[in-house]
Amino acid sequence: MAHDLERRSAGDVDKRRAGLRPLHTLGVVALGVVGVLVAFWVLRSIAGIVWGLVEVVVIVGVLGGVVRLLWRRRRP
Repeated sequence: MAHDLERRSAGDVDKRRAGLRPLHTLGVVALGVVGVLVAFWVLRSIAGIVWGLVEVVVIVGVLGGVVRLLWRRRRP
């Protein structure tokens, strides 16, 4: 028996165990889909935060410009 084990080479693979089983393939596909959805959710959240900050900066800039114009008109 030990002699039979020595005859097997490293490249000799049992064909029944080679590759992924259907359940493993399904798991890999499910993890891929979940990963893509999480990535889109994270990117959308980051983009939303950045867009919110840009809106605040624009609003503060416009209000600051209006106040500055009114302040200059007030002084004779």
